Amino acid sequence: QLHVVESGGGLVQPEGSLRLSCEASGFTLDGYYIGWFRQAPGKEREGVSCITSSGTTYYSDSVKGRFTISSANAKNTVYLQIDSLNSEDTGVYYCAVGPGWDIGTLCLLIKEYDYWGQGTQVTVSS
Repeated sequence: QLHVVESGGGLVQPEGSLRLSCEASGFTLDGYYIGWFRQAPGKEREGVSCITSSGTTYYSDSVKGRFTISSANAKNTVYLQIDSLNSEDTGVYYCAVGPGWDIGTLCLLIKEYDYWGQGTQVTVSS
């Protein structure tokens, strides 16, 4: 059964950095795309970044330049590096698995994913 677990969240000061991890089990990354989503308090969940099994990456306009998604296929893990954190980055970050190779920027949409992790909390505060 496909399963993903997020880790790496925590409390961080403004302008700090975090690296979130999404570890997959029950499948290999080949033939799947992985997305990172976040849900801020009182807001809807939104897609921030995704990566295909061939390494193509996509970002929402709101995080371009500060977020970097990468994968370590040997570890079956996808990472999300977040730099220059600000209060608007506070929220629960989820990773999700979608079947397929490359659907372009559609991979930023919630409806394109079948499996979700439980999320990891990121809080940006001084």
